[in-house]
Amino acid sequence: MSLEAREISFAYDRSHPLLDGFSLSVAAGERVAIVASSGAGKTTLCRILAGYIAPHAGSVLVDGADLAAADPRSPRPVQLIWQHPEQAFDPRMRMGHSLAEGTGERSKEQALARACTDGLLDAFGIRSEWLSRYPHELSGGELMRFCIARALLARPRYLICDEISAMLDAVTQAEVWHALLDCVDGTGLGLVIVSHAPALLDQVATRRVPLVPA
Repeated sequence: MSLEAREISFAYDRSHPLLDGFSLSVAAGERVAIVASSGAGKTTLCRILAGYIAPHAGSVLVDGADLAAADPRSPRPVQLIWQHPEQAFDPRMRMGHSLAEGTGERSKEQALARACTDGLLDAFGIRSEWLSRYPHELSGGELMRFCIARALLARPRYLICDEISAMLDAVTQAEVWHALLDCVDGTGLGLVIVSHAPALLDQVATRRVPLVPA
C-alpha cells in the first residue's frame, strides 16, 4: 500500500523542465518530507500527487491504481491542503457548506454529523458559530483548521501538506500539527509534508526525500 510517483516530468515552459523523471514512494502510515530550495517545484509536485495537475510524463499510483483513472464523483483518495487557506474556500459560501464539499456526503447536515462523530470539529477547535460565517470573517488560522478538517472528512488514504503552517503564529502551528498527528496516528494515513522549517520536520517527518531541480 503506497502512494507512488513514477518518473514524473513536468514543465510550465517545455524548454525549461521543472520536474524531470522524479520518483517517490510513500508507504501507508509514513510521513515523508519533500526537501528542496524555493522554486524547485515542490508545490507543483504536490498538485500532481493530488491529481490537480497531470504530469507531462510519468504516472501517480494510489495503492496500485492509477490516480488519473479515479472516479471524479468520489472523494479524492489523495487530499491536498494548500498553504493559503483563504484561497481554498468559495468566498460566497458559508463555512458549514464549504466543510461538506468533496466529502461524498449528500448534504451539509450529513457531513457535519460525520465531522462531529469523527471528532474533527473538537480536535481542531472549530466552534459551532464559525459554521455560519463566510471565509473573510475568519482568521487564517481558523480557516486552516477548516482546511485540515475538510480534507480528513473525505477520509483519504494520503494527505499532502504543502506549507500548511507557514502563515500561522507559533502557538497555532503547534496546535494544528498536534491535532493533525493525533487524528492520523494509527490510521495508516500517509503524509507528504512540505515545509521550510527544519525544526518542524524533525518533529513530524519519518523520512526526508530531496527534490533536485531538473
